[in-house]
Amino acid sequence: MKYDYLVVGAGLYGAVFAHEAKKKGKSCFVIDKRDHIAGNIYCEEIEGINVHKYGAHIFHTSDKKIWEYINQFAEFNNYINSPIAVYKDELYNLPFNMNTFSKMWNIRTPQEAKAKIAEQVAETGITEPKNLEEQGLSLIGKDVFEKLVKGYTEKQWGRDCKDLPAFIIKRLPVRFTYDNNYFNDRFQGIPMGGYTKIVEKMLDGADVKTNTDYFEFVKENPDVAEKTVFTGMIDEYFDYKLGALEYRSVRFETEVLDTDNYQGNAVVNYTEREVPYTRIIEHKHFEFGKQEKTVISREYSSEWSVGMEPYYPVNNEQNNALFEKYREMAAKEENVIFGGRLGNYKYYDMDKVIGAALEMCEKELD
Repeated sequence: MKYDYLVVGAGLYGAVFAHEAKKKGKSCFVIDKRDHIAGNIYCEEIEGINVHKYGAHIFHTSDKKIWEYINQFAEFNNYINSPIAVYKDELYNLPFNMNTFSKMWNIRTPQEAKAKIAEQVAETGITEPKNLEEQGLSLIGKDVFEKLVKGYTEKQWGRDCKDLPAFIIKRLPVRFTYDNNYFNDRFQGIPMGGYTKIVEKMLDGADVKTNTDYFEFVKENPDVAEKTVFTGMIDEYFDYKLGALEYRSVRFETEVLDTDNYQGNAVVNYTEREVPYTRIIEHKHFEFGKQEKTVISREYSSEWSVGMEPYYPVNNEQNNALFEKYREMAAKEENVIFGGRLGNYKYYDMDKVIGAALEMCEKELD
């Protein structure tokens, strides 16, 4: 059988495309090199808890159409992301808000907080930040930067803040209200029953094969489809002939604990450089779980090399310039559409992935 589309990658982008293509009467064969569907939003059930296997995924958007679109496939709860930050023996609320400033400086009013930040920024004397450390200090002052930004950022990037470019932090969101909701978006929640079920519904009607490497598969099945939707790494598609684009990777250590509540919050960040992991996720709190046991995941940011799982694109000038060259090559590929986080070398929130996929569907399927 010849399909209309070979969809490479059973993550959110590929699944949205397969769903929309089916509605237009098109046939799709979806492959994924992992042993499961749903890409990085895959949830694995452990002890009755939906474990976010590749890190915390909280759906949030201000786009009502996207919210209504995703709600076709699942009912969402009213989870609000309110992370906690631990620095040594101190505990703070994120994002930076009046609860953070009140705890840090024993103050109560927005005026006091603004004055304290302005005073610390002035003390730095930095007018033209030359690196990320100077940029952070010039935006937020010494206390907040050193306790809540510096160590965490150095772990994320694997480099000293003085060795990172200033543009990585264009701004630091500061709220002068007692509001711990991390996102400003109108719509937010976690799908009840996890994300995998959403992707299962999206892929209904498509033929799906996991544990399948695209490059090997296409050698053996060169004429499997009229067109290809490729959501893998754009540089890998071209055999890295111009060089590899850089990423940061993440390693997870997940364990089941014989307690019903380990940390009292879904997301706790560890902002000291000396603590090797960046955060601990306690998965049951995403769905207000009452299970007798709990599952936690420690996240370790790591250097990436070819063959490892790519997570965060390093969108500096050098990599962006290299990506543009690959994009020019991609534009010449007949009957291949590149999309998603890896195909576009871009960090996407989930709502933006859906939006980009639907935009492509409009052009391709209408």
